[in-house]
Amino acid sequence: DIDGTITRSDVFGHILPWVGKDWTQNNIAKLFTALEGNGYKFLYLSSRAIGQASMTKNFLRTIKQNGIGIPEGPMLLSPDSLLRAIKDELVLKCPHIFKIRCLTDIKKLFGEGSEPFYAGFGNRISDSKSYEAVGIPKHRVYIINHRGEIYTENSLVQVCTYAEIFEVNELYFPPLHTRAGEETVEEEFLTQNFWRIAIRDYDEADLVL
Repeated sequence: DIDGTITRSDVFGHILPWVGKDWTQNNIAKLFTALEGNGYKFLYLSSRAIGQASMTKNFLRTIKQNGIGIPEGPMLLSPDSLLRAIKDELVLKCPHIFKIRCLTDIKKLFGEGSEPFYAGFGNRISDSKSYEAVGIPKHRVYIINHRGEIYTENSLVQVCTYAEIFEVNELYFPPLHTRAGEETVEEEFLTQNFWRIAIRDYDEADLVL
């Protein structure tokens, strides 16, 4: 996702770059660059209208934080008009419909049974719906708010930031190609997964005070 995920908010993320104001999330460039170094590829998906393609490409290319940009990657936008895209995003609040269709079509290109998407970053519940619909596990769906706080769908109380993920990025995003002599660790045994306590289901009677 772009607006509210790479930028700090949906609305100002559209407007402020036009007047030369940096409104990107802190530390996102160094994190994404580190993940690229771990072997991951990036796909930028937004419900922005296709008519904003040139402006959005230029925005992504010009992001610089301490001299570091974000990785290159395909950018996919809504085929609708600007007014329709705004209506879907802000009025109907259903941008996930386009995103699910788009991601599903891309997934089909890799063949039946494939899981090409490892993780997803977004800022709304609709982003969670989009990513989970194409097979991304809840613990790898990262939702960020305007304060730069990130949580995953299955751990709403475990909050971190882009900077904190960067410090231990190889735990969250294990390198796809290990160096000679190194051993890989199964994902279920990674610290952030192995020590996670599952939330049990409660009956209504359990909730009575």
